[in-house]
Amino acid sequence: MGDFEEIPKPAPRRIFHERQRITALPLYFEGFLSIRRAWHQEFKHHWTELRGTTLFFYNDKKTTMYFEKLDLRNLTSVTNISPENRCYAQFILTLSNEEIEMKVEDYENGEEWKGFILTATKLSVPVCTSLLPGQQTRMNEVLEKEKKRRTASEQLPSAFLSNEKPHNGNYTNMMNSIPECYYEVSRQEAIELLEKNPSLGNLILRPGSDSKNYSISIRYLTEVPCIKHYKVVKLETGYKIQLERPVMFQNLHDVINYFVKETRWNLKPLVMHTYDNKSEALASKYTPSAMYQAIVCKEKEKLHISPDPVKFTEPL
Repeated sequence: MGDFEEIPKPAPRRIFHERQRITALPLYFEGFLSIRRAWHQEFKHHWTELRGTTLFFYNDKKTTMYFEKLDLRNLTSVTNISPENRCYAQFILTLSNEEIEMKVEDYENGEEWKGFILTATKLSVPVCTSLLPGQQTRMNEVLEKEKKRRTASEQLPSAFLSNEKPHNGNYTNMMNSIPECYYEVSRQEAIELLEKNPSLGNLILRPGSDSKNYSISIRYLTEVPCIKHYKVVKLETGYKIQLERPVMFQNLHDVINYFVKETRWNLKPLVMHTYDNKSEALASKYTPSAMYQAIVCKEKEKLHISPDPVKFTEPL
């Protein structure tokens, strides 16, 4: 069976809880999957979780943070490749914007993957003679959970709008917008911004040197403060962080979240324009308003940055 595990075992309980903190989506199915996307020549082997209608891909079973996720809400079809070969299962997920090949070295496990994916996305348990009664029962349970989850999520927006006020300092409030820690500054200006405003945060998103991509600038507060820069490449389907083992995300907010969570919240996006216009703040040599400074003074003691945060690999 090569590197595949015949019976996927669940991740340790500690890992499960860590992942649960990252996303509240319910876990429906998990195991090893090999995937091949349009820009890959070979299959990539990953531990994969189906949560809600999203596939989360991890580098291995014990990694707490996913490196990529795939939204299946726009799934149109699941097509078998070589269905007569029962030594392995290979199929294509057709989405509205791309096709993705998937493979497992176990035919029955492949039928499970397809069954759970179709149940969660189409809200219907597929008719398949290969599925055992126990598997059918689990899919029916997933069906009921997903129906309840969608009903709750559909009711949430109106309640949220009526009872909650937007939080201007929250950099994840608009997933389709540019994060609030983004500044139109050069590499040197980013360094100055981080050094002059340590109480406001230690992570900045800025334009890349090629004006096509982005860069992340981080000020680590170790014994001797140091600043690191990481390249974020814009692709047709998302954004790739150039690390020793690159990771991909669908939007820039997920990129920021990755850095924050991988360093156990020791990184904080630098947001300084809650009360001032951003351009005015930059024009005044990055000095926040007096009102904002007063708020920062009250919150300053709450900001704790570990002297030894998790380090990322140097950018290429």
